[in-house]
Amino acid sequence: MSARKIIVYIATSADGYIARADGNVDWLNRPRTAGDYGMGAFFKTIDTILWGRKTYGTGKEMNEGSVPSYGPSIRNYVFTRRPPKRHPPGFEFVNEPIAEFAKKLRGRPGKNIWMMGGSKIIASFLDAGEIDEFIIHVIPVVIGEGIPLIAPRHREVNLKLLSARDFPDGVVRLHYRVERASEEPQRAPAKKKSSGRTR
Repeated sequence: MSARKIIVYIATSADGYIARADGNVDWLNRPRTAGDYGMGAFFKTIDTILWGRKTYGTGKEMNEGSVPSYGPSIRNYVFTRRPPKRHPPGFEFVNEPIAEFAKKLRGRPGKNIWMMGGSKIIASFLDAGEIDEFIIHVIPVVIGEGIPLIAPRHREVNLKLLSARDFPDGVVRLHYRVERASEEPQRAPAKKKSSGRTR
């Protein structure tokens, strides 16, 4: 296993959404905050950010049309089927199989990798076995409908809880590791039903 981990670091509503149906995240504006919820410490552990196309677009809108930037030392990859001809500084647009891309990225020296989202790109990496951890900040608000943390499809992925922390304003941070198939506990074989006959 590569030392470089791909980590989903994200916030959700209490009912599991990362944004409203139109992409709005106004509900993240907390009346009272408790510091940065560990963002500063997490940011020191990464040097790469993965973006879905819609999340990248939303970031530009929130930044008044400018490309979202986390500093010159951060490499950014945006996944899209239609890469633009011109790339903003510090950004690369990707259209290749997830597993191949992740293998190359993990093979390069560097820090951990922040999976920014959104739900479709998280789902694609998760289904390809390329998500290592989730750090989810559950915001104490129910928004009723919206974009889920992970785009839905039939799947079952076991998570191991590494830590949980609650903040004074009601936010709860859950840190999970994605369990690989080889790590999952083996289920006991089902007992055969007796035919009722005796020998």
